[in-house]
Amino acid sequence: QVQLVDSGGGLVQAGGSLRLSCAASGRTFRGLVMGWFRQAPGKEREFVAAITWTGGGTDYTDSVKGRFIISRDVAKNTVYLQMNNLQPEDTAVYYCTARFSNFWSRKQDGYDYWGQGTQVTVSS
Repeated sequence: QVQLVDSGGGLVQAGGSLRLSCAASGRTFRGLVMGWFRQAPGKEREFVAAITWTGGGTDYTDSVKGRFIISRDVAKNTVYLQMNNLQPEDTAVYYCTARFSNFWSRKQDGYDYWGQGTQVTVSS
């Protein structure tokens, strides 16, 4: 089993930045792909970004490319999402997720483990 604890959300003005963190615990993490999804009120949960175990492969949804950066610290079993130039449409609950694979997925059902979620609110 893998436990994920995500944190770092908050309230920020448009154009501001936040960094989300997700710490994994529970077992060996070699081969663990980690990522972030988000869910805005009244909308379905959507893929945001993912990163492979080595960090050599990353993927982003188009709406965050150039603004968000996903990274990981293997020694700390932690993944980060640096969010820059935040906009009101980025307001959502952000969920950390993970799966054991060589590749990421953009689908919710492609992941086995989820964090509890952290709220990000961007005011205009």
